[in-house]
Amino acid sequence: MDKFSYISNAHVAYIDELYAEYKNNPDLIDPSWKTFFDGFDFAITKFGEDEQGGAVVSPNGGSAAASKSGSLATPGTIMDMEQLPKEIKVRALIHAYRSRAHLRSKTNPVRERRDRKALLDIEDFGLDNNDLNTEFQAGKEIGIGTAKLSKILDSLKFIYEGAIGFEYLYIRDPEILDWLKTKIEKEALAFNPSVEDKKRILFKLNQAVVFENFLHTKYLGQKRFSLEGGESTIPFLDALINTATDHGVEEVMIGMAHRGRLNVLANVMGKTYEQIFSEFEGTAKPDLTMGDGDVKYHMGYSSDIVTPTDKKVHLKLAPNPSHLEAVNPVVEGFIRAKIDAVHQGDSKKALPILIHGDAAVAGQGIVYEVTQMAGLKGYNTGGTVHFVINNQVGFTTDFDDARTSIYCTDVAKMIDAPVIHVNGDNAEAVVFAAKLAAEFRQKFNKDIFVDMVCYRRHGHNESDEPKFTQPELYNIISKHPNPREIYVKRLTERGDIDAKIAKDMDAEFRQLLQDRLNMVKEKPLPYQMTKFEREWGSLRRSNPEDFDQSPETGVSEEVIRQVGEALTSIPKGFKPIKQIDVQLKQRKDMFFNAKMLNWAGAELLAYGSLLLEGKTVRITGQDVQRGTFSHRHAVVHDANTNKPYNFLKELKDSKGQFYIYNSLLSEYAVLGFEYGYGMANPNALAIWEAQFGDFANGAQTMIDQFISSGESKWGKMNGIVMLLPHGYEGQGPEHSNARPERFLQLSAEYNMVVANITEPSNFFHLLRRQQAWEFRKPCVVMSPKSLLRHPKVVSPIESFTSGSFREIIDDATVKTKDVKRVLLCSGKIYYDLEEVREKEKIKDVAIIRVEQLHPLPKKQIMEALAAYKNAEVVWVQEEPENMGYWNYMLKMLYKDISLDVISRKMSASPATGYHKVHVEEQQNIVNKALKIS
Repeated sequence: MDKFSYISNAHVAYIDELYAEYKNNPDLIDPSWKTFFDGFDFAITKFGEDEQGGAVVSPNGGSAAASKSGSLATPGTIMDMEQLPKEIKVRALIHAYRSRAHLRSKTNPVRERRDRKALLDIEDFGLDNNDLNTEFQAGKEIGIGTAKLSKILDSLKFIYEGAIGFEYLYIRDPEILDWLKTKIEKEALAFNPSVEDKKRILFKLNQAVVFENFLHTKYLGQKRFSLEGGESTIPFLDALINTATDHGVEEVMIGMAHRGRLNVLANVMGKTYEQIFSEFEGTAKPDLTMGDGDVKYHMGYSSDIVTPTDKKVHLKLAPNPSHLEAVNPVVEGFIRAKIDAVHQGDSKKALPILIHGDAAVAGQGIVYEVTQMAGLKGYNTGGTVHFVINNQVGFTTDFDDARTSIYCTDVAKMIDAPVIHVNGDNAEAVVFAAKLAAEFRQKFNKDIFVDMVCYRRHGHNESDEPKFTQPELYNIISKHPNPREIYVKRLTERGDIDAKIAKDMDAEFRQLLQDRLNMVKEKPLPYQMTKFEREWGSLRRSNPEDFDQSPETGVSEEVIRQVGEALTSIPKGFKPIKQIDVQLKQRKDMFFNAKMLNWAGAELLAYGSLLLEGKTVRITGQDVQRGTFSHRHAVVHDANTNKPYNFLKELKDSKGQFYIYNSLLSEYAVLGFEYGYGMANPNALAIWEAQFGDFANGAQTMIDQFISSGESKWGKMNGIVMLLPHGYEGQGPEHSNARPERFLQLSAEYNMVVANITEPSNFFHLLRRQQAWEFRKPCVVMSPKSLLRHPKVVSPIESFTSGSFREIIDDATVKTKDVKRVLLCSGKIYYDLEEVREKEKIKDVAIIRVEQLHPLPKKQIMEALAAYKNAEVVWVQEEPENMGYWNYMLKMLYKDISLDVISRKMSASPATGYHKVHVEEQQNIVNKALKIS
């Protein structure tokens, strides 16, 4: 039985009555009818409407006089009931094309697409060839009016099975859905670039193709990670940037890996050919006095360009390591910093572009993390254009082994981002995709993905042999013309442009490149540094002597009063929960009565004082607003309304901006984002706090590739702070140790600060020092857990009004002449030692705290030890002997003093999982250090 028989058997007047009832109250009609009206928009199947827009029905309800034209309705009737099911089927066909025709689109330039079971044949919808000449009003749905099924089918194939495949029907926002339908079904059909635009496309293809060919000829065998096969990337970026600029974008930042990077530098960023060729020739003399530099296809670049419509746009290509996709969150953080500080929150003025490889976008988890960030308040950048150079192979791996999903871009569906799949051999289709992507981003401030399917003409690098693993594919590629040749042929055949013009453009460009190689001086476009680049320029590189003594970082009593008032005041009518009310009273007592600040008080005072100086403070991480250990409470919530109140956001006379966001459950992407934020703005203190120190394990790529080495590789300073809760309190192997040994192993050439601090005032000075220095350094703090509420971990107000960060804290409680043993230590173990020393009244043991491990204050340590003549010196740590600080301290001090260690035994795991065992181990360390039997 036909599943639509319930419709064809019904009386037309009854259907009209049902439809009227549906319009008034759809929940009162039978579910099967409601589904019919919902799913297929019954209204547009009407042939005519009365003046009020209602359905017109003939007095006798008849429908026998079908139109000679083949339409389904007769004037004065609602629908020919016998034909109505087929009208619905045609609409289902249209819906299916919108939903699944991308599976049939001709997006692959070098091999046939697999049958992905798109199910788009008319037979799949209960239609057949006899229906091809029947007219259906469903044609109105795609903008061609009532039309024969054959014409509807041809239109659908033209729109959806051509060089572009559109994935968008999963999007749940009706405004976005309608906008995309219009762009795809109307503008795509009518897209025909002007002659000038076609010349522009050809010019950019010329640049891309000839540049690669020239390098391949002149520098045979040198690695350049060619763009050959994906040259349409250059006209794509050109059209994307130009269109975005026409829609209000003032600056663009691109993040990409090595594939095609040199071509982008030359033909999009405007880096001079002379500069690029000198790097290949080896004549460029690097300055290695302040670092080791990086290979040419990892370096960053900045430029200003003028678009064809005479608009100026600032471009930046982010420096990046080889670690695929790691640059993504850095770009997002950089752009967010510019949106916050330069564009007054207007994200339409700054555009992030991320260029992916197909294997990397599918295989690297950081892509998922960054995509999840897209709509979050703390990380939103107004939408990212993701461009995939899909060469269908990852190093040597075919896509069958690279992913499970049909498309490498399927992560886009998670955030309802549209995906445009486009054939890289069709330059005009690529440019259409670029324009659509730019317009979409500017209109909706959301992410969009463009998957350009192309190929890689050579191996992973130019000396690699791709036929080892892909002989069939590379036999095809070896005979395949490049995108420029294809475009010239298409233009010539259409008569759009004379073939001689294309030939002349090619010859002229080759001569231009030869001139550059012959050292004809080239003048780059005049470049004007951005505000922050000028401010970075006013800073200087650090010198070794900078670390002998920290700068003065105290603040006035008036500043403390101002910040204290802000931290202890809540709006009228705001009702905090009882525990917060108690904490606020304690906070008020700390600032204005006892005048002794704990860790949280000192930390928040540091932030408030920086805000009064006009600095930006941004803190993110998991639960940072309250703090993992419920100590910070920078933001509190009304007990009745849940409305948040941010104390420092309301700081009177604040000249800076305070941002504090609870992050998504990510470490890798969040740390990368904050690194990017700190890289953009020298006047921003960007802080990432891990929930526990071991969470940094998930962000190790950012630590290795950017934080520890970014200044050495790319000359990029950064003042990011990492707070990693660390300390042995019996919480097991996962939450005791932040792996300080890893950071110390990465420490060299004054590249970053590694600290473990024991006093609130010293933490205050450390945070302020990050902005007081005339340079910027990343800072990693093994931050406390139990010490956050330790009764002895407080500092008097006067320690905040003067002084500076103390790299070491000597022992002021002993007489130096009585000391027989000096304990060097760092962090929480000091309080364990001090508690027992005081209890046992031990007078012959001194404890010196090393608050900064790197750069190691060796001079200060040696001066302090000189006062303890003939005393034995021992390094004490909670961590196992093969972890913590011991190997580093031994390496740094073995030439100067005899040093032994007291610690936990060497271990594969950072800590025991049994509390009783932990207590015994901790007691043994303390007793051994203090010589208690």
